[in-house]
Formats: sequence, C-alpha cells, structure tokens
Amino acid sequence: MRTALALLACAVSLASFARAADRYAVDWPKLESETLDYYTSLIRIDTSNPPGNETKAVNYLKPILDRAGIPTEVWSLDPNRANLVARIKGNGSKRPIIIMGHTDVVGVQRDKWPVDPFAALRKDGYIWGRGTSDDKPHVAASLMTMLLLKRLNVALDRDVIFIAEAGEEGTSRFGIGFLVDQHWNDIAAEYALAEGGQTVSRGEQVQYVGIATTEKTPRSTRLVAHGTSGHGSRPRQDNAVLHLAGAVAKFQNWQPPMRLNDTTRAYFERLATISPPDQAYRYNHVADPAHSEEIQRYFAEHETNSYSILRTSIVPTVIQGGFRNNVIPSQAEAVLDIRALPGEDMNQLYEEMRRVIGDPAVEVVADTSRNRPAAPSSRIDSEMFQALERTQKRMYPRAITIPTMLTGATDNAQLRSKGVQAYGFGPIADESESELHGAHSDQERLRESSLHQMVQYLWYTVLDIAAAK
Repeated sequence: MRTALALLACAVSLASFARAADRYAVDWPKLESETLDYYTSLIRIDTSNPPGNETKAVNYLKPILDRAGIPTEVWSLDPNRANLVARIKGNGSKRPIIIMGHTDVVGVQRDKWPVDPFAALRKDGYIWGRGTSDDKPHVAASLMTMLLLKRLNVALDRDVIFIAEAGEEGTSRFGIGFLVDQHWNDIAAEYALAEGGQTVSRGEQVQYVGIATTEKTPRSTRLVAHGTSGHGSRPRQDNAVLHLAGAVAKFQNWQPPMRLNDTTRAYFERLATISPPDQAYRYNHVADPAHSEEIQRYFAEHETNSYSILRTSIVPTVIQGGFRNNVIPSQAEAVLDIRALPGEDMNQLYEEMRRVIGDPAVEVVADTSRNRPAAPSSRIDSEMFQALERTQKRMYPRAITIPTMLTGATDNAQLRSKGVQAYGFGPIADESESELHGAHSDQERLRESSLHQMVQYLWYTVLDIAAAK
C-alpha cells in the first residue's frame, strides 16, 4: 500500500511539474546569446581573490536586475567586496529558496595560461578563462533564472532570492559569513541551490547528475615538536626535527576509521548501478567486512575521492623547522590538512592522534581560526532533492541522480549551519576530461552547451519547487 501511495504521489508531482514547465514555456535557443553575453562579461571582470574586488561584478549585475524591475540590495563589510541580494516575492505560503553563485575567483599565474585568463575566449565550443567553471556559471544561471521569472510573470508559492556573494575562495567573512551574521533575517530560507555538484557525461550521454548534499569540514591542525637547540655537529636525541618527522610519518599508515553516512551510502549504491562490473563490485561491497579493507586500499591508490569520502582525512602539507644547516632547532612544525566528516568529534580525534603519535615532545595544536562551520548534511528525501530528480528525468531521462559529499568546502556550509537544506549542482563534464581544464586550473574552460543546459536545469528546478501549484 505504501509503495502504491508513493508511486501515486510521484506521478502527481511529475504531472504538476510538467504543467508548470508548459505554462511558462521558454524558447531556449533565443536566450543563448543573452546568456553568453552575461556570462562572458562576468568572466572579463577580474575578481581574483585576493584582493577580490567583487564590487565590480555587483556593479555589472545590479543595473541588469534594476532594468528588469527586480528589487536588489547591496551589502558589504568592505566597500570593495560587495554582495548583491535580489528578491522576487511569492505569496508566502512556503519559505524562500536561495539561488547563489560567488563572484570571486582564485588568482592566476598569467605566464602559465595558454590564453588571456580574463578574455573569455570562445574556441572550439568552449569558453576559456578564470571563473568559467568556478563559479561564474552559477552567477549567470541564477541571473537568467531571475530574469525569466520576472519576464514570464511566474506566480510563486515562495520567494526566490538570488545571492551573488563575495569571498568564497578563502575569505567568506566578507561574503556568506557576513550575510549570515549581519543580514540573516533578510536571506533566511528553507532551501538553497549553489555550486558543488557535477553532471557527468560519457560522450553525448549524461550518466548521472551529482548533487552535493554535504561536505567535509576543513580543520587545519599543527604538529609542534619541541627539543633542545644546539650545534649541528653534536647529534641530540631530543632533536625537534626528528621527533616531528616521526610524528608525521605515523599518518602514512594510520587514518581515522571508515564511516558511511546517508549521502555516501546512497552514493556508492547508486553509482554501482551504472558502473562496469568490477567497479560496481567495489561500490557494493565497500562496507562488507570481508572485502572492505582491500577495497579501501584500492581506493587509496586509484580512486582518491572515493577514499576521502569514507573517512575524516589527515594530510601533511607543510613542514617547517630550522634556519641554518649547522643549527639544531628547538622547535619544528608541520601543518595537517584535516577534512572532517559531518558529525566528527574533533576533541576525540585529537586525543586519538596524540595516542597514535605517542610522543610527549610533539603537541597537536588545533587552529581556531575557522573559515567554515561544522554543518549537518542536507536530506536526500526532501522536496528539494525530489525536484532535482524530476529535473534530471526531464532533461536526461537515461541518467540517474546521485547524492555526493564534497571533500572540499563551499558557502553551503554556512547555510546548512543555519538549518537551510542546501544543495550543490554543476555543469556537465565528460568523464574523459581531466582536471586539467577544471576549477582552479590554468586551462580552466567550460563547454558552451554545458552552460546553456545548466541554465535550463536551474530554471526547471526553481519552477518545480517555487511556482504556485
């Protein structure tokens, strides 16, 4: 009986979604030149962080929204690092939804780039430049969605809030942190759609739409070894460098235990259904005690993302010690990049690390300057996730939707920490395309067709979740 009712509810939702999409039909080919114009204009605005200068992007976006009659607010902690918030009101029967993209980009080494990183060069069906992947597609797609909602006079059950925020690339105190701390009542929402996911294709066929429902939390930590300084010609047993080296080496052979959550469990289960037999076997048996250890070793060598999402990870990244080759230093330090699973008890983890190191000369020192809060996962059975699945079925009927956990961090963490069910989606990337052309690379680029499909994906999802029924 429950199955029958669930199927009936699904059919009703699909029918309602189809009616809304038909009622507010869009001539997509006619919008492509406008979309490209907004997108390439944003790429040409250098908002490298540092220093950011995101106000330049806000000054481009605000007049477009003003001309369309969409109310906007501009708030900033620093006048050069503004955030834009636009809002189209609904009837208030449901809580708002945020659609969001950050306007800052990571810096560039111009001599490493084969093209001008801020020229938005169009070549062979791609657009090249810094921010083409991270994160100006989300800014452009959100802008187009707001303009379409206004032009088509869409009746809404909930407000739609567009946030173009500063500082995502390491300085969120100027962006989402500032907005959450100082303007929460102005942006509070039930749902949010932002960066973090990825749509994976094989040739012309989309395999799956990855929706980020959670992410690991960065917790930088230092190991500080203490000893007695002295002349390099006189070896000492309490040499701080040796104690530090021994402590760092422990993390080559020890990592926190595997722990699946709702997202990662569903990720492996669903990914197995579209994978070759050998991969599917590993995904289906990763939690099987008889096979888990062997599978984890395989992941550690061949699928580092799969290995990382299984556990809180501890990775040494920086070692510092000494200032002359003939002086034994009294102190040496290493930086550990810890990426914690949702719900990780950091105090317990630090105690376990001290036990594993087993050396009283080495301190484990937590970094208290936190850029990202620990946040719960977003649900994979929510109305929003179901809307994302319906959009996938409409656009890519032969694909599936898979919840994912990011190993990195995004501004969704701040929203989730306030109780928002936040989800990350992203443009299409072929599985054969290497990370060479992805976010933060010096050959960053995006397929034009991927941009246009991303706009459609966001539009259909917002229409589904926000249009009056």
